[in-house]
Amino acid sequence: MPDEHNKPRPLEINLHQKSRVLEVRFDDGMNFQLPCEYLRVYSPSAEVRGHGPGQEVLQVGKEQVNISAIDPVGSYAVRLHFDDGHNTGLYSWNYLYELGAHLDEKWREYLTRLQQAGVIRSA
Repeated sequence: MPDEHNKPRPLEINLHQKSRVLEVRFDDGMNFQLPCEYLRVYSPSAEVRGHGPGQEVLQVGKEQVNISAIDPVGSYAVRLHFDDGHNTGLYSWNYLYELGAHLDEKWREYLTRLQQAGVIRSA
């Protein structure tokens, strides 16, 4: 992860609705393919994250979720509008980068949490 003074900025953000993937290319050369389900279950909103440690809400049934709109928020973030009605999370450039850089481990963590909750993914 880049240091605080050299934060990566996205050069390009492309939504591939058919494959339900948001592609984000950063100015440091990194390019991430972020599945919509992944972005939805790791939304930075209070609805998903809670209001403190241990208050996270496990998101289930999001296998087919897609992004219906992307709105820029200043020069630091985007608001993703999901087709399940969720649109309260602001995805900062740093958070998108973090999600991309740690996709494998965060995805495994999500699948483990689903398994522990007895939830079977349909996709």
